[in-house]
Amino acid sequence: MSSSIKVTHDQMPAVGFGLWKIAKDDTADMVYTAIESGYRHLDSAADYGNEKQAGEGIRRALAEGLCTRQDLWITSKLWNTFHRPEHVREACEKTLSDLGVDYLDLYLVHFPIALKYVPIAERYPPEWLFDPKAACPTMEIDPVPLSDTWHAMETLVPAGLVRHIGVCNYNSALLHDLMSYATIKPAMLQIESHPYLTQERLIRLAQSYDIAVTAFSPLGAGSYVELSMASDQDSVLNQPVVREIAKRVQRTPAQVVLRWGVQRGTSVIPKTSRVERLAENLAVFDFVLSSDEMAAISALNQNRRFNDPGAFCELAFGTFYPIYD
Repeated sequence: MSSSIKVTHDQMPAVGFGLWKIAKDDTADMVYTAIESGYRHLDSAADYGNEKQAGEGIRRALAEGLCTRQDLWITSKLWNTFHRPEHVREACEKTLSDLGVDYLDLYLVHFPIALKYVPIAERYPPEWLFDPKAACPTMEIDPVPLSDTWHAMETLVPAGLVRHIGVCNYNSALLHDLMSYATIKPAMLQIESHPYLTQERLIRLAQSYDIAVTAFSPLGAGSYVELSMASDQDSVLNQPVVREIAKRVQRTPAQVVLRWGVQRGTSVIPKTSRVERLAENLAVFDFVLSSDEMAAISALNQNRRFNDPGAFCELAFGTFYPIYD
């Protein structure tokens, strides 16, 4: 498997640096260090709340000649409160300003969930609750057709603000529907995928439409332990089959799982706040897993989803809003 993934006519590095849940105070240094360590793919989002700090890290790396802007692949995402067509460009321009770049390589619809608009000047990032100070704060759903949002996303391409557009967290039915009305076809589908949630049919469908796939949370439970959405016992890295393969190839269990991800044809965006892990997560292109090893890791599938709005929206935001059956 190549160290890059074809995204329409371009190549995106197959391993990226995910910025979700990296503390603001750490983000600039972590982004700079990631670029210094060889990362050229950065996965960001307005909702992560650290794009200004990520921009500081990018500017420092560019100023010191670690790379050029053209060397980088920068992805960001349209938040739920900006789904109405009149707010899509506004949201994109805010992200561009925060990151300090003139264009995005990829801009994604973050969730197929439209929430009532919150002005940037009032609260940014708006997050999930319409009015956090209300007596009983909840999500406020805005009935915006996904097709309206997509057509507004399409206008960003000829405007030169983004090079490619795509979607996150779509299921098969939404993907079929999107392909029926898209004038500019989605270049990317970003979904949760790891050995406990292999999503083989959805990945196969996307690839049949010539849509590249990025797996977020590629190591599974780790990102969710601190959110009380998983426990340490849920880690796929403790699975005997993963540890046995790691011993054979003389790599860490995390490297084995990331290798499984890229070898099956997806890009992966592991997140880490530990500098020593940066090089480890990137070093997955000098060994190969056998077909039996790939199958053994895939057989760990439990259809276990850690990032599920049908669960966390009700628990955290007082609104039952499933998007997966």
